[in-house]
Amino acid sequence: MPDVPDFDVRPEVILDVDVRDGLLSVCLKNIGARPALDVTTVFDEPFSGLGGRKAITSMLVFRRVAFMAPGKTFEQYVDPLYEYARRNEPMTIAATVSYRDRAGTTYKERISHDLRVYLELGQARVVY
Repeated sequence: MPDVPDFDVRPEVILDVDVRDGLLSVCLKNIGARPALDVTTVFDEPFSGLGGRKAITSMLVFRRVAFMAPGKTFEQYVDPLYEYARRNEPMTIAATVSYRDRAGTTYKERISHDLRVYLELGQARVVY
């Protein structure tokens, strides 16, 4: 029988994006059943939020989180999606999330989000 990872007994850290009411956020989540240690996120391209004033990819939460409990989510608001796209920020947010469990096993998750999907669904709204 092939060796299949048991997600019920390990950490699983993902990078997710959320667009609610036209507002873009990026989230680091441990959706696994165990704590994740030494979590690092390396983005393919840098991107900014808050009108271009905040370097999202340089934030400490993405450089290194020593301990991330099961179910823990760190969410950072980025911008209204319309404004983000209008500034010509990357429309693909892609990153590699690395971490380990308490036994020392290391994991790497490669995750990519195409924000054009949200634009196509009409999620971008002009904010006045």
